[in-house]
Amino acid sequence: MAYIEFKNIDKFYGENQVLKNVNLTIEKGQFVTLLGPSGCGKSTLLRCLSGLEEISSGQILMDGKDITNLEPKDRNIGMVFQHYSLFPNMTVEENIAFGLKMKKKPEEEIKKKVKEAMEMVELTGKEKEYPDNLSGGQQQRVALARSIVQQPKVLLLDEPLSAIDAKLRKSLQNSIREVHKKLGLTSIFVTHDQDEAMVMSDTIHLFHEGKIEQSSNPIEMYTAPVSKFAATFIGNYNILSEREFTAITGKKIASPEGIAIRPETLQIIGENGKEEDYTFEGTIVDNTPKGNVLQYHVNVKGIMLKIDVLFRSKSLFQNGTKIKITVADHNCIRL
Repeated sequence: MAYIEFKNIDKFYGENQVLKNVNLTIEKGQFVTLLGPSGCGKSTLLRCLSGLEEISSGQILMDGKDITNLEPKDRNIGMVFQHYSLFPNMTVEENIAFGLKMKKKPEEEIKKKVKEAMEMVELTGKEKEYPDNLSGGQQQRVALARSIVQQPKVLLLDEPLSAIDAKLRKSLQNSIREVHKKLGLTSIFVTHDQDEAMVMSDTIHLFHEGKIEQSSNPIEMYTAPVSKFAATFIGNYNILSEREFTAITGKKIASPEGIAIRPETLQIIGENGKEEDYTFEGTIVDNTPKGNVLQYHVNVKGIMLKIDVLFRSKSLFQNGTKIKITVADHNCIRL
């Protein structure tokens, strides 16, 4: 039996249906990401699980118990939001201890748990600081500690890193994963950032217009998209219609929804290079550096393709260069 089950979940705001018959299961101890663009329903589902929103129809089970109509305080679920919502007049340790004090836990137990939580999120030494004296990343760590100190059954994270700069995000991603593993939590993370989802998740559920478009592990999500939407949202694919594919390669593939080809699977070859199933020529019109990868924009018979290569000086080409391109059939995904 799954640890968390969403059964036939519908959610309406007036006439607007935000969740459309969502069925989803989550195993205990998993780190699951709900991924998708703004307005697709991912945060709404999270809030329905926490009890902050009521579902219009359906059922939510946790650990075999129906929690559909339980009050939020009775669900034992921790939640970390994009906005930290810290008490500005309380110190770091007072913010973290607040929930335990509301539950009237013994003072010694509170001190012990707060100390452990602060160590886990690497805030030792900041006990007496006030939120205004902390960086955004430190404030987010306080918010995380405030949730985990209550030892929730499930930890929900609603785009908690979206307001933090890229370098610090990577550090906090690691911190969240480490806390998840150390405490053996079942964690559900919401983001619109595909890279963040790929790095952090055991399983990704891709949302589109109130429905789950695809559910799989990060590797499958990236290498085997099930639809045109999945291919366009994950991995920056080249999406070609049947007509465009035939125009480029001279060969036909039956795929009414189109053919998806990842930029890194298109290879630029020399005169005597190994040719794969499809080989054709194009002209480089532009390029974009992306870290250790250089992305070429290539014109092939009026159709633009993206090709990713490792950033090595010996393999760089100038704009206007004519190149030969090859790709294997198994890298041409039928949608």
